[in-house]
Amino acid sequence: MEKRNYSLVTEFILIGLTDQPELQLPLFFLFLVIYGFTVMGNLGMIILIGLSSHLHNPMYYFLCNLSLIDLCQSTVIIPKMLMNFLSDKNTISYHECTTQFYFFTIFAISECHMLAVMAYDHYVVICHPLHYSLIMSYQACSWLVGGAYALGLIGATAHTICLRRVLFCKENVINHYFCDHLPLLKLACSSIYVNEVVLLSFSIFNILFPTVIIICSYVFIIATILKIQSTRGRSKAFRTCSSHMVAVGVFFGSLSFMYLQPSSVSSMDQGKVSSVFYTIIVPMLNPLIYSLRNKDVKLALNKVIESTFQ
Repeated sequence: MEKRNYSLVTEFILIGLTDQPELQLPLFFLFLVIYGFTVMGNLGMIILIGLSSHLHNPMYYFLCNLSLIDLCQSTVIIPKMLMNFLSDKNTISYHECTTQFYFFTIFAISECHMLAVMAYDHYVVICHPLHYSLIMSYQACSWLVGGAYALGLIGATAHTICLRRVLFCKENVINHYFCDHLPLLKLACSSIYVNEVVLLSFSIFNILFPTVIIICSYVFIIATILKIQSTRGRSKAFRTCSSHMVAVGVFFGSLSFMYLQPSSVSSMDQGKVSSVFYTIIVPMLNPLIYSLRNKDVKLALNKVIESTFQ
């Protein structure tokens, strides 16, 4: 009878962002503040959209789901990271590691497709304003959001099943601050060919496919905006898209640097810096980007504050 492939490693050691003891406490307070802003910003955005009736439209429905994804992704990573800053030995069990990897992958993939959905929404509202309510119906919006989450679940399940088949028998030190795919595969004792093929295939689909949708959407958007005669109309249209373009640039730029470069030239130290952007910085910045450049959100916030203190 053939032996079942199982892991001899029962726990991993996370190196974290740095192994210098004098930096652990300052980094703890820095990321504690970042996590506080992330939770307040994204939770505040979700509550604000829920309370403000004039924000009950497809654009803010997608933004609400983006905030939920950012909140969940940060919560999967940062609390454990903060605990490690205060621990002498930053350990995580094999099962906790694969669980963290699974949920992180769900939200990372879902965010890729949610940003593509938001780009399509901007395309419809600017290029087909008269048919917007028909195209972006409640049913269509539900299918788009459900599709983003479904792709996240499918991708995460495929990656995790492949990862669970890998044998870890010697090294257990992960050169990262959380259980990410590439750092884990570097510790494998068994063949990782299938993992690399699955990782490359899903990375191409989950990064390049949304990127193509976003680029095509904005090509049509820019072409439509340039046809608008009034300066005020063009300015309003650009304001609608500018926040999303900034969020997309930071997120996909850092994600592509981590997952779409050849493993022979990749560096885990560079990868950690890149990962900080799409796992920690972007979830904190998204509520600021979308609120500071959005008059509707500012107006809704003012109304909620006024009604609270009246």
